[in-house]
Amino acid sequence: MPIRLNLPPTLAARIATSDRPQYGMWVCSGSAMNAEIAAGSGLDVVLIDAEHSPNSLESILAQLYAVSAYPVAPLVRPPVGDPVLIKQYLDIGVQNLLIPMVDSAAQAAEMVRAVRYPPHGIRGIGSSLARASRWNRVDGYLADASSTITLFVQIESAAAVEAVEQIVAVEGVDGILMGPADLAGSIGALGQQDHPDVIEGVLRSIRAARAVGKPAAVNAFVPAMADRYVAAGASLVLVGADVSLLARSSEALADRYLGAHGADRASY
Repeated sequence: MPIRLNLPPTLAARIATSDRPQYGMWVCSGSAMNAEIAAGSGLDVVLIDAEHSPNSLESILAQLYAVSAYPVAPLVRPPVGDPVLIKQYLDIGVQNLLIPMVDSAAQAAEMVRAVRYPPHGIRGIGSSLARASRWNRVDGYLADASSTITLFVQIESAAAVEAVEQIVAVEGVDGILMGPADLAGSIGALGQQDHPDVIEGVLRSIRAARAVGKPAAVNAFVPAMADRYVAAGASLVLVGADVSLLARSSEALADRYLGAHGADRASY
C-alpha cells in the first residue's frame, strides 16, 4: 500500500496562524546547499528567486528538496507570470508563488486562473504525473489543490501602487509583496528605496492589504526600514539574501585582514 501524504501548510496559513510578523531571506545563488543553510537559520521564509537568479526547474526542485526537512515556508518567484511556467512550477511542488511585476487587477486575476484547475482556472491537469500531488498520494488533491497554494503578487511600479486597492481585492490573490527597488526606478528615483514617494507607496500598499484582511510583505534589507514597515502592519519582511550576505561578509574579511593593502585590487 502506498504511503498517504499531507502537504505542508501554505505560507498564507502560516501567516494567518502566527501571532507575530514573519521574517525571511532570498536565496538567489541557485544553490541547494545555500537554500538549506538559509532554511536552518531560524527565519520563517526562504524565497527562491528565478527572476534575477540562475535557476531552472531542476535547480528549484533541488532547493525545494533541500529545505523540506526544515520548518520554513519556501516561496518561489518565477521570472514572469507565464501560465505555462506557473503550471510547471506548481507541478514540481511549489506551493507558494510570488509573481513579479503585476500592475493591474486584470493581470492579477489571470494569475489566479493560472494556479487553479478548471472550471475556475486554466491550470493543466497532470497531477498523477507530478510531485504536486506526490503522484496521487495526497488524497483529494484535484478537488483541494487551490487550498494548497498561496499566491502573492508583487507591487513594484507606480502603476501597481495606483491600482493596489483593486489588485489586493482580487479573489484568489492571497497577499502582496512590495518591491521598493523597482518602485523607485519606476518613479525616476533609481536606487533610492528611502525616497519619500517610495515609502508612501509601500505604506499605501500595506494599508490596502490590511483593509481587506490580506497579508502584505515587503523587501527591506535596512533594519530601520524593516522595523518601520512591521510597525505599519507588514506581515512578512524579507531582510537579506544569500548572495548579498556573502558579498558583504567577504568584503568585511578583506577589510579586516588586508586593510589598505587591498586597495590596489579594489578596481580590478
